[in-house]
Amino acid sequence: MSKEILEVLKAAGLDVLACMHCGTCTGSCPSGRHTGLNTRRILRDARKDRVVLSDEDLWLCTTCYTCQERCPRGIPITDALLELRRLAVREGFMLPEHRRVSEMVMECGHAVPLDEETKKKREELGLDPIPETVQKYPEALKQIQTLLKTCKFDELVAEK
Repeated sequence: MSKEILEVLKAAGLDVLACMHCGTCTGSCPSGRHTGLNTRRILRDARKDRVVLSDEDLWLCTTCYTCQERCPRGIPITDALLELRRLAVREGFMLPEHRRVSEMVMECGHAVPLDEETKKKREELGLDPIPETVQKYPEALKQIQTLLKTCKFDELVAEK
């Protein structure tokens, strides 16, 4: 597995020797202030062939790119984390919450579908109760569902 992880990191532009372990990524991470996310540890562990794909902290990154923007060496940290996530999903590792969001996208075309309360609030604000999204156009939903099945997204996020 380590060779594949190293290849994923290299493809994401992460030079394994470029990091000087200054901690800027972890210190500037908004998620890390409120969770156990330590981006530097995750990338270090990946480079050292430690378990990262099943590490729940991998999913705490909100992809705000703050770490990447502030890295003094220009390391694409967020991009590397996203690549590790892709590999984790391919290997069957995914948090239940993310699996549920994926199911919602497959079911109704959105991660957060509109409920009746939201539709009512939109009307009260003078807006169309359903915005110009796939929820307004059932034929578009069918197209999205076909696309997701064609690329085997449904199989990818199914529990293994």
